Amino acid sequence: MSIQSSPSGKTSRTSQAILSQPKFSRCVGRFIARDQLARDVACLLEFEDAVSSWNCRSLQLRHGFDAYSPDFVAERQHDVLVIDAVGQHRPPPWISEAATREGFTYRTMSRGDIDPIRLKNCKDLLQCSGGEVSLGDRVRLLSVLDQQSSLTLAETLTVFQETKAIRGLANMVIGRFIEIDLDTALIGPETVVRRYRG
Repeated sequence: MSIQSSPSGKTSRTSQAILSQPKFSRCVGRFIARDQLARDVACLLEFEDAVSSWNCRSLQLRHGFDAYSPDFVAERQHDVLVIDAVGQHRPPPWISEAATREGFTYRTMSRGDIDPIRLKNCKDLLQCSGGEVSLGDRVRLLSVLDQQSSLTLAETLTVFQETKAIRGLANMVIGRFIEIDLDTALIGPETVVRRYRG
């Protein structure tokens, strides 16, 4: 499904449903996706260590009389990465050169570039997140991790006393207080949890 404004400027009911979830913490501005592939790329951006913030279709690049807005602009420490999700939607052939000319790094992502295990884990964490982690739970978990260096996810959940455990865990991963392996296997009770080291 695509999130786009209708000619009247109003979004459709389908678009409004897509806008309501997931809630991205590093997305600056409104979340807009052309299609499901772009939505999936957004989920991955949220957990990309090198990305401090990102936004959707905020950049307009020009080539002669033509103008085009890539799907994402991601801020990184040493550069700005411009990304297009390439599925049914195809960017114009001049876009890479135009982005480079403006000093950006340009990249396309297709379905084949996405690791399905990482995507599923990112989506699960985003779905479970929301709200705040209590200060007590955050301090307790970080203190235990300082002492033990790592815990299994099942052990981590027993530390939460004031916040719903899975929600608290998801929020702390998204907030970069803790880290888990998102690539090897689906998140489970044996998943190792450590303090985030960047």
